Amino acid sequence: MKKKVRPRSSQSEYVAHSRELTRGRKLSHSTTLTELEEVTTIEEGTQTEEVTVAEEVTQTEAMAQIEEMVQTEEMETPVLNVTVTHSNDRYELLVTPQQDHSEPIVQDLAELVEEATGVPVPFQKLIFKGKSLKEMETPLSALGIQNGCRVMLIGEKNNPEEEPELKKLKDLEVSVEKTADHLEELNKELSDIQQGFLAKEVEAEVLYKLDRKVKATIEQFMKILEEIDTMVLPEDFKDSRLKRKNLVKKVQVFLAECDMVEQYICQETQRLHSSDFALDE
Repeated sequence: MKKKVRPRSSQSEYVAHSRELTRGRKLSHSTTLTELEEVTTIEEGTQTEEVTVAEEVTQTEAMAQIEEMVQTEEMETPVLNVTVTHSNDRYELLVTPQQDHSEPIVQDLAELVEEATGVPVPFQKLIFKGKSLKEMETPLSALGIQNGCRVMLIGEKNNPEEEPELKKLKDLEVSVEKTADHLEELNKELSDIQQGFLAKEVEAEVLYKLDRKVKATIEQFMKILEEIDTMVLPEDFKDSRLKRKNLVKKVQVFLAECDMVEQYICQETQRLHSSDFALDE
């Protein structure tokens, strides 16, 4: 038999048609990949924008929190801007409250005036709207003193020759305050004993140690009194003499407090000895 042979032209057309189909598939596949890459790029860009926006929101919230904290601190610590006039001088003072007060009091203003003008607090006469500010613990707001108010000062500055003596008294006053802080700690220990927070087996030892601490505190106060007594102040050193007098009174009050603590320790020690003696019998 003779095989039928397809004409050459028909074979060429068939091969060409096959190649076009193959090329079409490749182009379609490439187009699909390109579209997928474009979609992926758009999604990545969108995610990056979302992250950036989230970071900006977080930073904004953090800044808002910081501003709120600053505003809260400012609200918790009120400050008054007061103008003080003394003779021909004028002082713009920012009065802040002490740690144990929620707002400025007359004492805060007086101490600030002393620093600015050199007029000691005991010799100051502060006048606001014709009234003298005498009560040192009174809040300034209760007297009607607000921002921008003017207060007049009457009083003389320190004598330059008196300055060394005043400085020495100031240093002694600081020593008194430090010793008084130590005495306050001893009072807390005593309060614990009085409330029965200590075990009975260690109570005697704690009382003994507390008694020694109190005696050391008394010695410290006595040394300060001796230093004060050695100071020779001329009659015209009025500021120094007044400050020394007030300092001596303050030390005497603390010494009386030490005596009370000693008496209690003595009573408790005798009670423990009596109890031990009764148990032995």
